[in-house]
Amino acid sequence: MIIKSENSNTEAKLLVKHIRMSVSKARRVIDQIRGRSYEETLMILALMPYRLSYPILKLVYSEAANASQNMGLNEANLFISKVEVNRDAIVKKSRPRARGRSYPIQKKTCHIKIVLKEKSKKSKL
Repeated sequence: MIIKSENSNTEAKLLVKHIRMSVSKARRVIDQIRGRSYEETLMILALMPYRLSYPILKLVYSEAANASQNMGLNEANLFISKVEVNRDAIVKKSRPRARGRSYPIQKKTCHIKIVLKEKSKKSKL
């Protein structure tokens, strides 16, 4: 797993490659958190019944910690502005079966890109 983190003035980006999870199953979880605040995202991911919600929870938590530590952003003001799940290579293996035959096994992997932004403070006049 390779993790790249880019930081600009108002947003923190995280790109995680070669995660051993199916794209469709990851998108099912990712679609629930897109556009939500950081605290709300943590609650949603902690209570989801899917197995893939825990690794995604760790990614979001890690990216928020990086944003607060390296960029000085407040975690309470962060929200998830963009989340992408893209398909990666398929690891192909074969499983031995009866009579010398083999069945193929396909293990799917994906890339996840998370962008956290800080909510803009609007002045009330």
